[in-house]
Amino acid sequence: MTTTRNDPAVRDAAERLDRARRTGAPCAPVRDLLPTGDLDAAYAVQSLLTGRRLAEERRMTGWKIGLTSPAVQRQLGVDTPDFGALFDDTAVPDGAELPWGAVLQPKAEAEVALVLEHDLPHERHTVADVIRATAFALPAIEVVGSRIRDWDITAVDTVADNASSGAYVLGTRPVPLRDVDLRTAGMVLERRGEPVSTGAGVACFGHPLHAAVWLADTLVRLGTPLRAGDTVLTGALGPMAAVAPGDVLEARIDGLGSVRAAFGPAPAEGNPR
Repeated sequence: MTTTRNDPAVRDAAERLDRARRTGAPCAPVRDLLPTGDLDAAYAVQSLLTGRRLAEERRMTGWKIGLTSPAVQRQLGVDTPDFGALFDDTAVPDGAELPWGAVLQPKAEAEVALVLEHDLPHERHTVADVIRATAFALPAIEVVGSRIRDWDITAVDTVADNASSGAYVLGTRPVPLRDVDLRTAGMVLERRGEPVSTGAGVACFGHPLHAAVWLADTLVRLGTPLRAGDTVLTGALGPMAAVAPGDVLEARIDGLGSVRAAFGPAPAEGNPR
């Protein structure tokens, strides 16, 4: 039987994660509340939390894809990516300061972002469909975070927790897909000029466009297809990097340019985060 948003276990898991978000205190994993390995139940939790965010008059701006690395999939015991929702209040301007504590237990990933010009409504999509639907690509830094204490996560935990979404920063120079080879595009993520993560487009599900095709097909099956105007974070091009208060990270992706994520200082002791 399919687990729904009204299932008591789903509501309990959503409340645990939402309390962590509201209080800034990471919580225990939610896998103990849900059927073992049940990703449908985890997505039901995510859907319930997304509904709560929309009820708070937040606007969905697109979607993020996670678990695009085979190594990370093996680590979490899955053989497919996952996805989560992006919201307007988690979009940070290039180089603007993200207050420390706005994202719990933050880490950073460099990614390719696609901004869509047309809907993707088909049951099965091709790479050509995605290319035709994409207005332009941008370099991006996703600030992933976990409401779950010490990143003690399984696939069920991260899916329920909106695919560990925290915040995201987009570059400002749009690049048509015809002008860049995303598969071979090299990436370096630096802190104060020192590389903290390197990779290339091929590390993202074989090609960032392949990840976008997967997401387009998956969302159509769920009745929430990708729409014109959506931003799609296609997945990490290299390993996650740890961040600390006051850090400024810069990602450079061949053919797309650069983007910076700046983190605010830690609050003074005794002050609210």
